[in-house]
Amino acid sequence: MKKNNKKEYNRIGILGGTFDPPHKGHLYICKIALKKLKLDKIFWVVTKKNPLKKKPYLKEKIRIKLSREITKKNKNIFVKYFDDKLKDSTTFSLLSFIKRKNTKANLFFLIGADNLKEFYKWEKCDKIPKLAKIVVFPRKNYSLRPRVSKMISTKDLIYMKVKKIDISSSLIRKFW
Repeated sequence: MKKNNKKEYNRIGILGGTFDPPHKGHLYICKIALKKLKLDKIFWVVTKKNPLKKKPYLKEKIRIKLSREITKKNKNIFVKYFDDKLKDSTTFSLLSFIKRKNTKANLFFLIGADNLKEFYKWEKCDKIPKLAKIVVFPRKNYSLRPRVSKMISTKDLIYMKVKKIDISSSLIRKFW
């Protein structure tokens, strides 16, 4: 009988976004999530386009390359691109896809407090907590606990109390 050497991952973090461009703030929250949530790995998922934002400044191949460069020293962060396998760019589709491929895993979806504020606008936002715990990181000028839509329960949220990093992709683009 052949022995299966494939490692089982029970706790998977997902950080999704356009990463336009990726930066040390993204890496910072991943390192904290790995440690504090005892994650086995994190999928750093680069998406073609955020359905709620304008077209990205950088082409996706460049964003993927930059994401791989910034994460290359961390063996538990895996840069992925799944848009070619998904029917759309929504978080619900992404998490459903990852859950189908990792049926026994507990998923943790990492977001900033700025995204939580707009969470009610996300497609099928009420179904996302059935797929993953939502891990919220503080952001400058945003409440860590903004008013959350009735579509999501606070029991589905994990608030991370960590130092705020004053960096964002939009701030970086202003100086290009």
